[in-house]
Formats: sequence, C-alpha cells, structure tokens
Amino acid sequence: MNTSSRRGINYSASPLLASKTPVWRSKFILAALALAFAGLGGRAAYVQVFGNEFFQRQGEVRFARTLDLPANRGRVLDRNGLILASSVVAQSIWAIPEDVDKADPKLKTLAKLLELPLPDLKKKLGNEDKTFVWIKRQVDEPVAKEIAALNIKGIYQRREYKRQYPESEAAAHVVGFTNVEDKGQEGVELAFNQQLSGKAGSRRVIKDRLGRVIEDVRDVIPPVDGPDLQLSIDSKIQYFAYEKLKGAVLAHKAKAGSAIVLDVQSGEVLALANYPSYNPNKRLNLTGEQLRNRVLTDSFEPGSTMKPFVVSLALEKGLVKPTSQIQTAPGRLTIAGSTISDSHAHGLLTVEEVIQKSSNIGTVKMAMQMTPKDMWETYAQAGFGQKPQVPFPGAVSGRLRPYKTWRPIEQATMSYGYGLSVSLFQLAQAYTIFARDGELIPISMLKTETPATGVRVFSEATAKSMRKMLHLVTGPGGTAPQAQTMGYSVGGKTGTAHKQEGKGYADKKYRGFFVGLAPVEAPRIVVAVMIDEPSDSVYFGGLVAAPVFSETVQQTLRILGVQPDMNVKPQIVTEAVEESF
Repeated sequence: MNTSSRRGINYSASPLLASKTPVWRSKFILAALALAFAGLGGRAAYVQVFGNEFFQRQGEVRFARTLDLPANRGRVLDRNGLILASSVVAQSIWAIPEDVDKADPKLKTLAKLLELPLPDLKKKLGNEDKTFVWIKRQVDEPVAKEIAALNIKGIYQRREYKRQYPESEAAAHVVGFTNVEDKGQEGVELAFNQQLSGKAGSRRVIKDRLGRVIEDVRDVIPPVDGPDLQLSIDSKIQYFAYEKLKGAVLAHKAKAGSAIVLDVQSGEVLALANYPSYNPNKRLNLTGEQLRNRVLTDSFEPGSTMKPFVVSLALEKGLVKPTSQIQTAPGRLTIAGSTISDSHAHGLLTVEEVIQKSSNIGTVKMAMQMTPKDMWETYAQAGFGQKPQVPFPGAVSGRLRPYKTWRPIEQATMSYGYGLSVSLFQLAQAYTIFARDGELIPISMLKTETPATGVRVFSEATAKSMRKMLHLVTGPGGTAPQAQTMGYSVGGKTGTAHKQEGKGYADKKYRGFFVGLAPVEAPRIVVAVMIDEPSDSVYFGGLVAAPVFSETVQQTLRILGVQPDMNVKPQIVTEAVEESF
C-alpha cells in the first residue's frame, strides 16, 4: 500500500483553506437559514391554519363551480287542456376558443349545421384569451346530435329548454314568448313568469380546465318544475276569431284589427286576437306593430258604441221610455257655437229608433237633460277611465276627464263617444252590463269553475230594454244587418270614429267597431271587433266589423253547445243604414 495515502491531508497547503473565516459570517449564514426556515414554517402555518379559509375559497374559485339545474317551465294550456306553450330539450353549443383548431375542416360543417356564416363562427372562436364562449343557444335535438358526431375538440354542449308554441300566430298575443334564458317577455309568459318558472336546483362540483366534472362537493339540490297554467282561452274559438279578423283586415286593406270574445256567465276570455301578429317560434325581425296586443294596449274614441250607456241612464232616471219620441229634425243641433249633425235627417224618432239608427241628435238631447256628474259616474261604473283588473302587461286605462271640467259641448260629444278614450277590452267588458241584466262582471284570463259575481250599474228592466234596442240595430233599418247570425238572435252597436292626429282628426282615416251579444234573450257571449284604418272606401263599423262579429258568434256558440234560438234565416240586407259620427 502506498504510504503516502495514509498520510493526512495538509489543509494548510491550500491558500483558500488556510485563510481565516470571520466568525460573524458563519453566524449570519446560520441565522439566515434559520430565519428562512422560520418564514417557511410561518407561511405553512398561515396557509394551513390561519388563512386556510381564504385559500380554500381561492381554490374553489378556480376549480369549483355551482351548476344551475334548470327547472322545467310549466306548460300553458287552453281551457280544454290543449297545449299553447311547452318546453322541449334544446342543446346549446359552447366552446373553449384556445382548444379549437381554427384550421379544422369540420368547422365548415359545424357552421352549416348552426346556420352561421363560417367567418362569423371563426370570429366567435378568434379570442383565445377566453375559456368560454356561446356559439349558439337552443339548437334542435337532431342538429345537436349531428354536431356531437363531428367530435370537434373544444366544442361542447349544454342541456337547456326551449319553448314551443303550437298555435303559432293565432294565439301569439295571448301566450307571448320567453327569451333564451327562459324568462317571459310578452303575454302570459311575462304576466305569470314567476309561477311558470318553478325553482332552479343546483349542483356544486369540481371541474378540470376542460370543463369536465371531477367530483361533487355537496349534495345536489334538485329543481322544482313550474306548474301548468290553464287559461280561459278556447284554442278553437281563438283560431277562428283570428282567421276571420285577418281576412277582414286584408279584404279592407286595413292597418290592423282586434277582436275579443267573453263568456258572460263566467267572465272568462274565450278569445283575444290581433292582426298583424307574429310567430313566437320564429321571432327574427319583429316590429312593434306585430308585438302590440291592441285589444289591451290601444285606446281610441269609441264613437257611437257609447250611446247605449247614455240612453240606459236616461231610462234609469225616468227621463224617457223606449217609446218616447224625440225630434231630431233638421238633422243638426248647435251648442255653444258648435254644430252636431246626423248622417241623415231622420225627423221624429222614438228612443228605440235613436239607437237603431245611431242618431247623434237624439242621443245629445237626452244627454243634455242630465248633469255631467250623472254621465261621468255611469261611465266610471262601466269601467271606463280605469285600468282593467287583469294581470296582463301593457293594459291601458284610457281617458275619462273629471266631470267638473266638462263644457256643454264636451258633454254633448261625450254622449256619442268623442272626448274620451277606451280600449277594446274595456268596451267588451262594459257591454256585459247589458248581457248580465245590468251587472258589470270581472274578467278573467284563467279558467274558472264558478259564475262571475257582478256589480250592478243598471236595473234588470233597463238592461232588457237596451237588449231589445241593440237587437233592432242588427235588423232591417238598423246600422248593422250584417251582424245577423244563422240560427241565433244577436244585438249590438256599431261605431265609426275619425282617427286623431296631433290636435285634430285625420282626413279619411277611421276606425270601425262593432260590439254586441248573443243570444239576445239569454246572452252567453259578448264579442267586440275593431278594424283600424280600412282603406277601400268602406269604413263604417256595420260594414267592416259586423261581419267578423257575425261569423265569430256563430262558431263560438256552436262550440259552446248553445242551442239556436231562431228557426229562420237572418234577414240580411245589402246595405246598412249609415251611422252618425
């Protein structure tokens, strides 16, 4: 063995090892190491003990997610249980942009399936800073399956619900629609949104960066589905009313039209239709003209349809009898410098004939025997100037000025429907007074099993006398013979009013109305029709609105099973007596 290997190493031979190290430096290094370990220990204690909740929250923010479990929205049904609105499964397509290969040729197929231009699809996927982007919400199930079959990396699906509306345009203004978040936007969907929505559930999970669920971190809270909502609407009556209204608007080249059918026994709305309408299943490029529920949202001067209320008040106060005679010659009447006229000089008329021929002069002469307060109270009791008590968005109250501000000429014009405004809904409800023997009844959009309880406005005798007069309106010599219906007696009142424009009235722009009841002796329904701006030179309510009333009444009473009360054909004449307006 080499003896040199057994000798000790001479450290002093190295100049580095031979140099003396200061004591303070070694102590400093030891202290620094100790301090570093103490800091790490303190940090570990803070993370694990004192700041544990904060760091748990931060971890959950990055990886834990609360997933909403949407409740299935309740169905909307008609009075017979037929579906007006229901929810179906619809997948929504989303993506993680940074994971999608923009050069993938399958993106072209995806764009075609989603009916999106390829540049628009790539634009959605263009921001790689995003970890989530919606591509398209609520696609149909067959399309979703084809997309899933493409198996494109970074493209995912989420289960949602989409509303379907089987009655389409016919019931659009009644049912309304929801948005992509399943929140009601119009109609019943909006009015009863909270009830239909139910209560969403939730699921707390841990996800990886690809959005895949790793595990649940708490018990799942199941959703509570919304209950079904049964309306008073009869889908058959609704469809028929809409089609007849649409036909009249198109035939007379009118701007719009509205119709409403009420059951006077229960106060239920059996149909509520507007034209123009829209398809709630396809809502691209909708306009305000299509969305407006004109029956409730539009107010107008009601014209001669107000005359029965004035005449009924005169009967009630004992000022006249149905056979009392009123001189309307020479067809003109001047009050405070303003002249009121009839369409024809009728001469001596009975009170019944004043309604039958719609005489302004006869109505004004009765009105001026009363105080403004008497007329105002009657109008208010009939519901005018007050918002209808229906849970429906956009219902207007109309306008009925305080009686203390009425001048004599204003009292006169209000007696035949100028100087106040009403909605078609209000007008139809007000005519339940005549159908229900003097009682105004509440109106319901929901199905009810009990008869409506009304508030008395006129006596039973007055209401029956008025029904007789309204029946004369639809007969020979009346303003609306075209309102007659095969097999059923009908009564009602025409109205034709100039349209307001600014501070005056538009030249050659009118609204034509007809509101009536059937059968006359034992009324079951009230129907009101309005045609806005007929432009084919035919604009009287008896010519444009009364035929829609006739067809709707006949179909409705048959569907309701009401027995005919007439054995003869209606005596319809070719021309109606022109009404005064």
